[in-house]
Amino acid sequence: MNDKLTTIIEQLKSLTLLEAAELVKEIETTFGVDTSISAAPVMVAAAGADGGSGSEEQTEFEISLTEVPSDKKIAILKVVRNVTGLGLKESKEIVDNVPKILKEGISKVEIDAIQKELEEAGAKVAVK
Repeated sequence: MNDKLTTIIEQLKSLTLLEAAELVKEIETTFGVDTSISAAPVMVAAAGADGGSGSEEQTEFEISLTEVPSDKKIAILKVVRNVTGLGLKESKEIVDNVPKILKEGISKVEIDAIQKELEEAGAKVAVK
């Protein structure tokens, strides 16, 4: 691999999960691609052709904050503010009044990043 690619790979390794999710969204927008496309829809279509259920893979998700331990409240509040872009007052209201939906209609990549970040801060979440 050339030096340019090695440098890019090293920079990617230093990203947080949320930054990586934002990078994916920016790449999708800039280049007009959809990174959520995988082999699974092809397999679902094939299963439908030979008697399978034919149901489609879920592409949009929502994440809810379900439990906030009192000793982890500040760390979780910081993550909620970062994820939602809300102010301190609005984020505190979410953290204090669980269960609450944080985000809706987001991709699998972004949901995974948010879920991991919240769980690392000590929160319990539900993904639908």
